Amino acid sequence: MEFIDEIKRRRTFAIVSHPDAGKTTLTEKLLLFGGAIHVAGAVKSNKIKRTATSDFMEIERQRGISVATSVMGFEYNGTKINILDTPGHQDFAEDTYRTLTAVDSVIVVIDAAKGVESQTEKLMNVCRMRNTPVIVFINKLDREGKDPFDLLDEIEEKLKIKVRPLSWTIGMGKKFKGVYNIYEHKLNIFTQSDKQIAEKPIELFNLQSKDLDYYITEDAADVLREELDLINGVYSDFILDDYREARVSPVFFGSALYNFGVKELLNCFINIAPSPKESKTIERFVYPDEEKFTGFVFKIHANMDPNHRNRLAFVKVCSGKFERNKNYLHVRSGKKIKFSSPTAFMASKKSVIDEAFPGDIVGLHDTGNFKIGDTFTESEQLHFTGIPNFAPELFRYIENADPMKSKQLNKGIVQLMDEGLAQLFISTLNGRKIIGTVGALQFEVIQYRLLHEYGAQCRYEPISLYKACWFDSDDEAKLSDFKNRKYKFIAKDKFQRDVFLADSAYSLQMAQEKFPEINFHFTSEF
Repeated sequence: MEFIDEIKRRRTFAIVSHPDAGKTTLTEKLLLFGGAIHVAGAVKSNKIKRTATSDFMEIERQRGISVATSVMGFEYNGTKINILDTPGHQDFAEDTYRTLTAVDSVIVVIDAAKGVESQTEKLMNVCRMRNTPVIVFINKLDREGKDPFDLLDEIEEKLKIKVRPLSWTIGMGKKFKGVYNIYEHKLNIFTQSDKQIAEKPIELFNLQSKDLDYYITEDAADVLREELDLINGVYSDFILDDYREARVSPVFFGSALYNFGVKELLNCFINIAPSPKESKTIERFVYPDEEKFTGFVFKIHANMDPNHRNRLAFVKVCSGKFERNKNYLHVRSGKKIKFSSPTAFMASKKSVIDEAFPGDIVGLHDTGNFKIGDTFTESEQLHFTGIPNFAPELFRYIENADPMKSKQLNKGIVQLMDEGLAQLFISTLNGRKIIGTVGALQFEVIQYRLLHEYGAQCRYEPISLYKACWFDSDDEAKLSDFKNRKYKFIAKDKFQRDVFLADSAYSLQMAQEKFPEINFHFTSEF
């Protein structure tokens, strides 16, 4: 297949949502349709002991939540699909923000009963900043939920984007009869007897036909006709460019748990979603059809295989063709590196590949040389942008609970910090290690993984801090004066950059006012 054709047939997207909206369940069903798995796992179920393919970490299986982005690739109807299933929990939002730098489009999952929740709004802000096209999937129609029109109004108001329904629900909860696919003019009947597999869609272009009354009863048919007339009167026609330029979000209805409405979403998605787009670097825009390979690291994960203690860097291919055993420039170190066993992902399952194309995610084995944001090229000096670390707001001292395992603890802390799970600061006052996170649950995950993956026990001690921020200045004298005056609150991060640990909002404000020559940064990308 020609290089350009390989690019055009790729779709790389993230699935995002508030926790418990059904995001991981939807991912499972998409994989099921793609033939990537044969039985969908239940994310939370005592009866079904299988676990979700995308939740491959032990703590994810125990807690029933996603705490790390997982990558899955499969073929469907001649299209190569790369799904990135992201954590929904707000404590792991930073991983999701970085993941959104590696995708070309997004599917947002919304619970029909709860509507738009806070985490969904925050994630949508990131999509809007990056101009990322969004499709909305309103989930859990098998349960009682909000009125569909109210949901559409709420999406427009809270997510600040116009919507256009491309499917429509026929009832909800106990009265749920199915979905009419506006995009394909097909009727999908939901049967109570076998909820796992929807019956074959019925083509129905003429909604005035008595066939509609026969399939869903006369009363339900009259309501559907009224509602579709209202949709066509209120919402503009669907225009592909409006979606791809992030001006309009197509909306689909369904139930991921019962596999209903998912195939319709997938079929429409592969037709309308964009293939790989250009990527921004400090130097220039990089286009996918360029001959030479470029890519960047957007995620690092230690111990994907606990038996081998391996560490993988997730690289998004931005242009050209990535080839196994070919020398590539690691821009930050200036070294040429070749990779003998690059991998493609199916969550925790990996397979060695010989080549990859723009849009693909490649796993590169790493012995500690790479960090999030690193660029690989054939020779050009490029630096991809938009992959930040955020200023943490929760802090604890981390101490060794087992003096016999100090080496394992230090190794574990370094590797987990490299993943971007949290940030490590060393106090210049007393040399103590401080862990900073954006969410409380991260402390628990770090402690759990240190014990189960590195055999090291840690304990936390409280420290009262408001916020950490990086600082620099062109005026060396002023910089030195600031460090001397604030020496109790100065630390270094793992890259030896200066960090100010403000103990209150007031002290941060006063530092900014009294030292105007000092630049304070609330993300590490500066």
